[in-house]
Amino acid sequence: YTGFSSSARTQLTCPALPPSLCMTNCPTLIVMVGLPARGKTYISKKLTRYLNWIGVPTKEFNVGQYRRDLVKKYKSFEFFLPDNEEGLKIRKQCALAALNDVRQYLSEENGHVAVFDATNTTRERRETIYKFGEENGYKTFFVESVCVDPEVIAANIVQVKLGSPDYVDCSNDEATEDFMKRIECYKNSYETLDENLDKDLSYIKIMDVGRSYLVNRVMDHIQSRIVYYLMNIHVTPRSIYLCRHGESELNLKGRIGGDPGLSVRGKEFAKSLAQFINEQNIKDLKVWTSQMKRTIQTAEALGVPYEQWKVLNEIDAGVCEEMTYEEIQENYPLEFALRDQDKYRYRYPKGESYEDLVQRLEPVIMELERQENVLVICHQAVMRCLLAYFLDKPAEQLPYLKCPLHTVLKLTPVAYGCKVESIFLNVEAVNTHRDKPEVRMLKLLLQSLLISEGADQPSNLGAVFICCFKIH
Repeated sequence: YTGFSSSARTQLTCPALPPSLCMTNCPTLIVMVGLPARGKTYISKKLTRYLNWIGVPTKEFNVGQYRRDLVKKYKSFEFFLPDNEEGLKIRKQCALAALNDVRQYLSEENGHVAVFDATNTTRERRETIYKFGEENGYKTFFVESVCVDPEVIAANIVQVKLGSPDYVDCSNDEATEDFMKRIECYKNSYETLDENLDKDLSYIKIMDVGRSYLVNRVMDHIQSRIVYYLMNIHVTPRSIYLCRHGESELNLKGRIGGDPGLSVRGKEFAKSLAQFINEQNIKDLKVWTSQMKRTIQTAEALGVPYEQWKVLNEIDAGVCEEMTYEEIQENYPLEFALRDQDKYRYRYPKGESYEDLVQRLEPVIMELERQENVLVICHQAVMRCLLAYFLDKPAEQLPYLKCPLHTVLKLTPVAYGCKVESIFLNVEAVNTHRDKPEVRMLKLLLQSLLISEGADQPSNLGAVFICCFKIH
């Protein structure tokens, strides 16, 4: 059936399968390695966000959080001293609890990748985790962050650790002093991944936040994607500006897709955008557009060089290109209802789904991670996909993120997330956003449509309903 994406078609014939893409032939356990304040949690969170965005179910397990949940009140660095038997007992208990949750997630909850975020600084501890992976049929991949640059370490302590729940009742100076002593507790027993001693392990070793890398025994597709991603991220302060093109002639008519030019108000927005960008005085700003007329016309007003990316083109609506939603509902009523039911995975006949669009946009995300300040002038569906990546939004929410015309979103990466500023440039435009419809109404509509289409046999109808409604 042309209206279903490949994953949805699979569900029609085998409803028990999960809707996500299967990119792993067996679960993967990612094990972080490194002293405190080396960016392990930063890497863990970014990696988890990226893998979930491309459709690989991933979850992070931070052993420090298990410790905070168990020991309600942190006292001092002495808890981490190697001769503190009570501290060692609690830390081991927390690590085992986290590994048990890893097992449940990967073996019982259809997870594909688990990120085990802890120091794991001794070879003995890593061997224990590796055996745990072997016993449960997981592929284990180590990610070590090594940092000797005192400025990077100090910056990490200030940005992340001083805001930790461990130090809510401390001054900055007291927190810094205690945390530096905590680091010393690990240094004597720290055994870094070694080219000879650990030659049989799969790992990537990251030196000084990307100054250099050591990669060993990458075993499969998912590990290669992880390595490629980690070799592209950086921590240089920057901002990413996202906006849609100015209002187009087809926007005014309520029609989707096509390759129209800007409306009068769209051209006014382009001028306002140029003024806004000029006032921001952004260092070394790069400007990217799609290859569609409306984004190019918007960028032209800036009077600066810009790069055209075909992959930034709007989602392909297939046979529904240049139609209004009313026309789609009239001419393709079943398609209209099915798309509203699972907007992320539904594929337009001869067109694309949001799931397809995410895969198409992965090179853009990789390049955005490599760059510093960038303005991306794109389209509604494209902007939703990019925004979902940076804000860690799940697939079900992605197609309903609000990305209004004539509004710039400024995204500034912070410690474990992204700060968002929304700037409306005071040029009115039509509203192209459609809220998610009520499930109850869609069920009634689909039932009547399917029966009228001849799908009134209980087995057929049940299969379609399993496909359409299981995500709810």
